[in-house]
Amino acid sequence: MAKKEKVVLAYSGGLDTSVILPWLKETYGYDVIAFAAELGQGDELSGIKKKALASGASKCIVKDLRKEFVEDYLWPMLKAGAVYENGYLLGTSIARPLIAKHQVEIAQAEGATAVAHGATGKGNDQVRFEVTFMALDPSLKIVAPWKDPNFTLTSREAAVDYAKKHKVPIDQTIKKIYSRDRNLWHISHEGADLENPANEPQDHLFVMSRPVSKAPNKPEYVTIGFHEGIPMKLDGKLISGVKMIEKLNEIGGTHAVGQVDLVENRLVGMKSRGVYETPGGTVLTTAHSALESLTLDRDTAHYKQHVALKYAEMVYNGLWFCPLRESLDAFVNATQRNVSGEVTLKLFKGRCTIASIKSPKSLYQANLASFTMGNEYNSMDADGFIRLFGLPTRVANQVDRQTGKK
Repeated sequence: MAKKEKVVLAYSGGLDTSVILPWLKETYGYDVIAFAAELGQGDELSGIKKKALASGASKCIVKDLRKEFVEDYLWPMLKAGAVYENGYLLGTSIARPLIAKHQVEIAQAEGATAVAHGATGKGNDQVRFEVTFMALDPSLKIVAPWKDPNFTLTSREAAVDYAKKHKVPIDQTIKKIYSRDRNLWHISHEGADLENPANEPQDHLFVMSRPVSKAPNKPEYVTIGFHEGIPMKLDGKLISGVKMIEKLNEIGGTHAVGQVDLVENRLVGMKSRGVYETPGGTVLTTAHSALESLTLDRDTAHYKQHVALKYAEMVYNGLWFCPLRESLDAFVNATQRNVSGEVTLKLFKGRCTIASIKSPKSLYQANLASFTMGNEYNSMDADGFIRLFGLPTRVANQVDRQTGKK
């Protein structure tokens, strides 16, 4: 009897991967190894090994990747200032290359010939997983059921029905059918009534944060201490990155901070609508940006904005393991040498605003910024500066007037 071919499936225990696991066995006879990454999903991984084995997996491997996620993925992204399309803090995007990396490592250790994921053929995750697989081990076969002509579970309703018929344990129902992805950084909500951008997100949607209408009537202040761009202290106390984000999720979520309703442009070309909750990430991103405003010189700050846009695009598109991202990290790390200090933020009714910024590396000098003139700044110097600065504009307009173009 021929030995079964092994495949390592990225397994979340959600609807898609729950039905894909038995489908892989039933359709192609795979020996399926389920891999679940602990990235801070709360209680979502409770009983996941039992669930995977009950669904037909030969083995279920669970790895706690929270520390690696924070230190090797979230902190570089935070330092870069990466935000996609002015709102999305890239919570799902940044996690996929990490999951795929460990899938590859497990496949190599277990003698598997293939890796699989449950991303649809319409979404971005298929790219993020598969580009990472190809970068780290191109010899592995990539199995993507949603792009397989034999796969007929092409709607969430069909997947729920398949699960019931095959006695696959799931939590989703036809009525409770949002597609969600949660980790330490955020939770995303897609599908169902959200597919129509005209529909307002309902209060029951939110998981990590309260609706704004139910946020406290009294603001709360938090202070983040940074060292070279990395958050190290919360309210004056040293704290690990994982604990920092967990605590800020709790505090920020209480005040409805970090809720974003976004129609975004997917890599595959279509627009999609998602609602994101990123309470702790919003606090940290706001604080980091504020500290940079005090510590980066003008030209570096302005150039870094271009880098941030490119960095966000690359994370969104799944290009984590590529030479350009590594090169951009070298630039970003150089910009962070003086990004040390403390930022105090005010959290109130869905807003996260700056209350105070302090840094031993501050480039802000009160005597220069003051409206009171002093010996440190000669205002007459501005006359010559403005004449030279405006010279190209003056000449261009003078020529236009002489030639009758204006």
